[in-house]
Amino acid sequence: MLDLTYPPIIVTAKIGFRALGLRFRMTGTEHVPRDGGVLLAFNHVSYVDFVLGGFAANPSRRLVRFMAKRELFDHRYVGPLMRSMHHIRVDRADGLASYEEGVRYLRDGEAVGIFPEATISRSLELKELKSGAARMAAEAGVPLVPVVLWGTQRLKTKGHPQDFSRGKTIAIRVGEPLHPTGADPVAETAVLRETMTRLLDEAIRDYPAEEQPPGSWWLPASYGGSAPTPEEAARLDAEERARRTRRLA
Repeated sequence: MLDLTYPPIIVTAKIGFRALGLRFRMTGTEHVPRDGGVLLAFNHVSYVDFVLGGFAANPSRRLVRFMAKRELFDHRYVGPLMRSMHHIRVDRADGLASYEEGVRYLRDGEAVGIFPEATISRSLELKELKSGAARMAAEAGVPLVPVVLWGTQRLKTKGHPQDFSRGKTIAIRVGEPLHPTGADPVAETAVLRETMTRLLDEAIRDYPAEEQPPGSWWLPASYGGSAPTPEEAARLDAEERARRTRRLA
């Protein structure tokens, strides 16, 4: 693919990261292959995950084509950028088309990024995963690489004011590649979730203690933080869906 805007955007992003004083803790990036199709499966805790998540593939010199919601492509200013970087438009009303596009990208040797939780996790713990990631990797015959982000929620996430003040740590942990066969997508998705849950636990426990004291809103309740429990988060998500449905009606 011809990339005229993606490389300079990466350079600009790195300058922005330095300006924000972001400190990156990256482990396992060697698991991202330097060539050939690969599907990167990310957890989802913030609105900026697709910006910072691509950094996981930077040591391998890969450009990640993210599967992102249609609304970003419809935005007056963001849309042209998303298209110029060859990201993949996901329309919930036509999921098959985006699935097939993702498989085509993978077969063409691209690195594709997907958020199998589908939406941001308010609890900051891993939600149930959709089976699309395992099915796509199996159909395209490519490795499925689990990636966990931590700290991005402190910048911009659901239910909290954005905070781009300096000096935050961003943790990125990359796991060993999985190789789904498609024989049992549900079981293979369970393996992916188990792996990502372990990586997330490692990222949280290894995060600087002074940056996530007990009671912090950006820390899961099960780790002593004040984020909603998974049950509370599910209720909030349901209320949000109901409000959206009423607006559309």
